[in-house]
Amino acid sequence: MANNEQLKLLKQGPEIWNQWKSENTDKKLDLTWVSLTNSNLSGADLSNVNLRGAFLRNADLRGANLSEANLMGTNLNEANLSDAVLIGANLTRANLIRVQLDSANLTGAIFNDTDLSDSNLSNAVLWNARNLTVKQLSKVTTLKGVLVDPEMLEQIKIEIPHLLE
Repeated sequence: MANNEQLKLLKQGPEIWNQWKSENTDKKLDLTWVSLTNSNLSGADLSNVNLRGAFLRNADLRGANLSEANLMGTNLNEANLSDAVLIGANLTRANLIRVQLDSANLTGAIFNDTDLSDSNLSNAVLWNARNLTVKQLSKVTTLKGVLVDPEMLEQIKIEIPHLLE
């Protein structure tokens, strides 16, 4: 269950949240099932935060740090994650429909049953992305400039080369 004190701090904005988080490194960060729809979280440090099942639809997460965050089942539809860092994030069964992920770093992120339909992955970094399939990538709008493992790149070139243009 979400920690209401932490939710109140986050809703005060990224600057206050980031300051509090840097001073409370020993706290378990629990924002499960919270509603942060339409929130401005640009630049927020949400690394290692449990956001399982959270509603982040249309949230501004540009440049946010979501490294090692638990985003299982999270609704991120139409969110802006441009330049965000999601290294090692768990995106299992997350909804990332029409999400801006341009220039996002998704190295080592987990993509079990993740819906990426109509999302922009231009210049995204997907090195060592786990359980990411060409079938999932075939639903995005663009993969122009994407960085992926060589094996995945070869599959993309064969099955969905038009998305690299």
